[in-house]
Amino acid sequence: MAEQEVLVQVKDLKKYFPITRGIVIQRQVGAVKAVDGISFNVHRGETLGLVGESGCGKSTTGRTILQLYRPTAGEVHFEGADLVNLKGEELRRMRRRMQMIFQDPYASLNPRMTVGNIVGEPLEVHGIAKGKERRERVQELLRVLGLNSYFVNRYPHEFSGGQRQRIGVARALALNPAFIVCDEPISALDVSIQAQVVNLLEDLQKEFGLTYLFIAHDLSMVRHISTRVAVMYLGKIVELTDRYSLYHDPQHPYTKALLSAVPIPDPVVEEKRRRIILEGDVPSPVNPPKGCNFNTRCPVAIDRCFEEDPEFREIASLHWCACHLV
Repeated sequence: MAEQEVLVQVKDLKKYFPITRGIVIQRQVGAVKAVDGISFNVHRGETLGLVGESGCGKSTTGRTILQLYRPTAGEVHFEGADLVNLKGEELRRMRRRMQMIFQDPYASLNPRMTVGNIVGEPLEVHGIAKGKERRERVQELLRVLGLNSYFVNRYPHEFSGGQRQRIGVARALALNPAFIVCDEPISALDVSIQAQVVNLLEDLQKEFGLTYLFIAHDLSMVRHISTRVAVMYLGKIVELTDRYSLYHDPQHPYTKALLSAVPIPDPVVEEKRRRIILEGDVPSPVNPPKGCNFNTRCPVAIDRCFEEDPEFREIASLHWCACHLV
């Protein structure tokens, strides 16, 4: 495999949300460890899938990379610049190259703004286009996304969920970004519309050379769209490799349990397959367990797992895992 250019480099990224007590004088009594020291690279032109169950820190990771949340610690390098140290106008200029597609198309579009104003707002904020030029750019974006260019004067409530998500994608593309964080862009849509949006994202990636961080909990959809896949559990990445290796040769016990829950449309294979059912609940990110975060639910945990946090290391070529037993 040829060495690819690294577009986004994340090093030991942490995001803790403080828990405070008191009305007049507030003091911190703890922290929610939403993202707890993760490291990975995103190569130019690829789609990195980020999967895990609800509350594991996937969306917080995406927002922290884009500096919508300022990280507690760590580094985020994008096109050679460390975003963590950028402020004001410098960060605003870099934001033109990074965009986000939000999860809920019903909540992410301002109901008081027309489609033309929603899609054209980034062009105005960054001083790229005004007046007629802005209007033509908005109409062009709508056409690229398969929407009628005459929709510019309509409001979000006049569209279906799939159309609203296309409007959200058009807004993200307005500034010709290099990197887009797709935060569960299909989870709020009907199954019949999900495939259309995913195919659209793939077509746009080929046409404009986009790089995606695709956050989702639908493992079959992640397998379809992703080049590599990272599996997250309780604020940490437990396994990262290319999609073929992950789905055919998973190494971490949590990854194996996740994949065993994905239905296979073959009754013969499905009948022979062993389902791994995890017992207990996910521990609180306020007080994660000592040692490996997964030790309270792991079916193969040993004494070392309860004492020592496993190192996230390369166990095979381009295959990373955090498990003492691998």
